[in-house]
Amino acid sequence: MADGPLQQSDLTADWVLVVDDAGLRRAAETLAAGRGPVGIDAERASGFRYGSEAYLVQAHRRGAGTFLFDPVEIATFAPLAEAIDEEEWILHAASQDLPCLEDLGLRPQRIFDTELAARLLGYERVGLGAIVETLLGIHLEKAHSAADWSQRPLPDAWLEYAAFDVALLPDLRDAVQRDLEAQRKTEFARQEFEAVRTRPAKAPNAEPWRKLSGGHRLRTPRALAIARELWASRDALARERDVAPGRLIPDASVVAAAEAAPRSKGELARLQSFRGRASRTELDRWWAAVLRGKTTEELPGPRRRDPDAIPHHRGWAQRHPEAAARLADARAALEAEAERLRMPLENLLTPELLRRLAWAPPAPADAATIALRLTELGAREWQVGLTAPIIAAAFVEST
Repeated sequence: MADGPLQQSDLTADWVLVVDDAGLRRAAETLAAGRGPVGIDAERASGFRYGSEAYLVQAHRRGAGTFLFDPVEIATFAPLAEAIDEEEWILHAASQDLPCLEDLGLRPQRIFDTELAARLLGYERVGLGAIVETLLGIHLEKAHSAADWSQRPLPDAWLEYAAFDVALLPDLRDAVQRDLEAQRKTEFARQEFEAVRTRPAKAPNAEPWRKLSGGHRLRTPRALAIARELWASRDALARERDVAPGRLIPDASVVAAAEAAPRSKGELARLQSFRGRASRTELDRWWAAVLRGKTTEELPGPRRRDPDAIPHHRGWAQRHPEAAARLADARAALEAEAERLRMPLENLLTPELLRRLAWAPPAPADAATIALRLTELGAREWQVGLTAPIIAAAFVEST
């Protein structure tokens, strides 16, 4: 490739836009008659709409072509699910797309995640555009990745972009698979893919308002109460209007109002740090929330502590030197192993699992008991086999 990568503009991606159930049934039949794994992607409207549902689903299969499904007017994706259910699905960063696909009834039985595989292979850059350029010699345009995919009609340029995101996935999968085989990491990848596919959804947060960006600045129960009421009022309006909450008033405005605890609606209106497109048009709503926070007797207590939480490791050196020594020695040994395997340390073993082991090692802390504990914590079989002996030896050295 002396002249550089092939530009996307030099290629054509034939695609069919499917906007109704009849079209979906025809597309499903065509995809069922194709060959090999199915490239799948989804486009959401994160930052624009309230939820995280898919506003476009793309599918490509060799011998069948590329189909772009508009979920807005499609009543059911059941025919598509049935057509490709038993095939391997190729996704890039599958954990991002699987939840919104599942909401449509699309649940794969097997996946191949090109982004996760790229991490296991130690690629310097793992974005779709980067590995397509590296492995296939094609430069993808990523101009519409952050677009508002909920708008209708979708411009042809956006649809073309979406089509390329799946049309190249089968070829990319084959190239990545060759590297996995060359590095003897095929089984590592299979276990990681399955872990992503079967990972349960997170339980709803009992106090989601505590995740306000900058909320750590709120020190008093009264300020926290004001923030809680503003967050709830904003969330209700965002849900009603189907708009991302931050587009009404950003987190920074919620925190600023809670810190200021204004004494009147006028004072809230004059607060320069209280910004956002709805900060003044919905002023009555926000002032009512502030009043509720200022007068409620149900004041928030301290953040609920996770019963399984362990102290932050940055403070171990002074307060828990033995745990700190175990962590340092084991991390150094695992870093050497990760370098040998040419993969990031966090893919060899999740740092949280290592910290939990160092904080409370099993007794006796030999390879067998550490392997058992790693399995209980959710480490994959390949991770356990590689890391348990290393951790056990490191713990011996640290004593």
